[in-house]
Amino acid sequence: MDWLNQLQLEAQWWWLILAVLLGIGEIISPGVFLIWVAAAAAFTGLVTILTGVPPAAQLLIFAATSLVSAWFGRRWYLGNPVQSADPLLNDRAARLIGRTVTVAEPIVHGRGRVTVGDSVWPATGPDLPKGAAAQVTGVSEGVLVVGVLE
Repeated sequence: MDWLNQLQLEAQWWWLILAVLLGIGEIISPGVFLIWVAAAAAFTGLVTILTGVPPAAQLLIFAATSLVSAWFGRRWYLGNPVQSADPLLNDRAARLIGRTVTVAEPIVHGRGRVTVGDSVWPATGPDLPKGAAAQVTGVSEGVLVVGVLE
């Protein structure tokens, strides 16, 4: 532990090291959050270099800057959404639109169930008998909207 005692860095260097580590953390596990806290740590380090503020003020600067940078980052990402190569990647129901399905339980009075692959989904649509083929035309709150297969 003797090496730990020799590692007497000034506060500003600890803030800048923290900024680098948080930046590396953002690269390793991207979540678009650590980068804003890293920016706050870097800002705190720079303020400490320029003004030599005491540790309590450094913590306040870091906390305030973290909040402001996270708020700024959120606003920026809401205004600049990331375009996905597959916008339906996490929307399984929407991916089913256009697929042909088989009626598993008759659709009576607009409600029934359809088979999609190896799963059964609730469905709404025109009255159809069990075993009839239908086409998914939409999705509403996790319920497939089907129509007569053309």
